Parts: sequence; C-alpha cells; structure tokens
Amino acid sequence: MPMRIMILGAEGQVGSELTQQLTFLDKILAISRSTLDITNYQSVKKAIDIFKPDIVINAAAYTSVDNAESEVKEAFATNSKAVGNLATIAKEKNFWLIHYSTDYVFDGKKNTSYLETDKCFPINVYGQSKLSGEMAISNSGCNHLIFRTSWVISKNRENFVRKILQLGKEKKTLKVISDQEGVPTSSELIAKVTIDALREIKKGMPWPVGTYHLVPNGVSNWHQIAQTLISYATKNNFPLKASINDIKKITSDQYIAKAKRPLNSRLNNSKLSKHISFELPDWKDDFLGVAEKIIEELDCL
Repeated sequence: MPMRIMILGAEGQVGSELTQQLTFLDKILAISRSTLDITNYQSVKKAIDIFKPDIVINAAAYTSVDNAESEVKEAFATNSKAVGNLATIAKEKNFWLIHYSTDYVFDGKKNTSYLETDKCFPINVYGQSKLSGEMAISNSGCNHLIFRTSWVISKNRENFVRKILQLGKEKKTLKVISDQEGVPTSSELIAKVTIDALREIKKGMPWPVGTYHLVPNGVSNWHQIAQTLISYATKNNFPLKASINDIKKITSDQYIAKAKRPLNSRLNNSKLSKHISFELPDWKDDFLGVAEKIIEELDCL
C-alpha cells in the first residue's frame, strides 16, 4: 500500500536532499518555509488534515546558532513549540514523525563519544531549543524517530565547504578552530538513512521508537577538515592562494562568536549501525563526496 509522506522544510540542506531522493517513493508532498509557517498550529493542522500523511518528516528548523542567543523566542518557536505541535498532531492522527536534532544538546565535556542515553546539557540557546523539541516529541507518545546529527554539509546551501574554498581563493593564510572534535555529516547520508527507516516503516517493521545518532564513522576537527578540503581542492586544480600549510590552528576562545560550542561533538553511531542496511562511511569519504560536487559547481561559474 502506498505511503503518503509530507516533508517540512523542503528548501533547507536536509529537506532539499530528501525531496530529491524521495521522488521515487509513493506520494510525496514537499513544503517549504515560504509555503507553510510551521509555527502556525492551525495552518500545519489544516495541511495535515488535507494531505493525510502516513509520515511527516520535519526538516524545518531555526539553525542560526549565534543569532539564537538574541532571538530566543524565534528559536524556541520553531525548534520547540512547533515541534511539540507536530508531535501532538502525530499522536492524534497516528502517523510517524521523523525529526532531526543536533550534537549541540550536549555540553561537550565528556571524554568519549556521546551515547543516545547520555544526559543532555546544552550550553547555547540553539541547543536548548532543539533539546526542548526532542523532549516534546518524546513526551507526546507519538511514533517517532529523532536523528541527532553534527556539522551538516550539503551541495545545496552555504556551509563550511563553500566558506573555506572562498576564503582559500582570497587569502594566503586561514585560521581554523582545532579544539572542537566531531565529524561533518552530509545531507546525502542523512537522506540515505532516512530512506532506510522509511522502507522499514512501509514493510510494517519500523525501528524502535526513539533517538539515533546519525553521523559517519571517525573523528576530526574543523582544522583537519579544512586541511582535507584544501588538499583535495589543490589536487583537483581548484584555484587557491592558500595551501594546506597555510591553515593555522586557533582555539575556540580565539574565535569570536556569540554562542559557545561544545568542544566534544562526537556522537556514537553504534545504535544506528545495528538497524541500517548498509555500512556507515568514514567521514572523509562522506565529506569529500560533497566537496567534489561543490568544486565542480564552482569551477563552472
């Protein structure tokens, strides 16, 4: 029996990738922020009543980590209140809710990678708002999957890859933070895992309700990621002033930002690995898959 899938936030990094990859799956309704304000409960409920989804994928979010420090109301409206409303409707209408969260729900003080069962202590408003959304879903009792991920990159939007390549074209020396550990996660990998979960729901064999850490394998930091990118771009004849040796290490304290970031953003993905039908890639392979597409695009400009 065909599934009806509604995607919210269809123009974002994750939402746009999902929309592209899910076109072959049953009945899809992809809705952008400009079309539907997810903070408007009545509008969301009306859209759901009309479409009657079996699954709602919420890829909509307030994602400006620094701006959230001063736009607290806006961050919580999208990342918490709207998510809670979706969960309430999901429970009432009995559809599955798939939602994306963040490594920023943790304070980064743990010495090893974080498990789904570890206590959450967010150190910035963005993390607080995302944790509040997670709790609203869990407390609703609806059928749900929450995917926590880290450092999302995509070929479709502005992100770390584009920023470093642009700076590398303009400047001889780059300064990049080296004391924040984690891994970049591509929107393609996020979509691939989501599709795996959707297929199991369709077969009537859904994964256990709850939270999963969705990241590739390995560990890195922003400085190493920048070096990996510049090295790859250089080998592929992308025009740069900066070389791998021109990327200097700085600490988080030396980088001016409104919001604090956790120094440890490592998420343990062993729980997810037990359910997906494929092996999670190493972070470099996942990362360079995105970098390759962006470099090809920029070369054509």
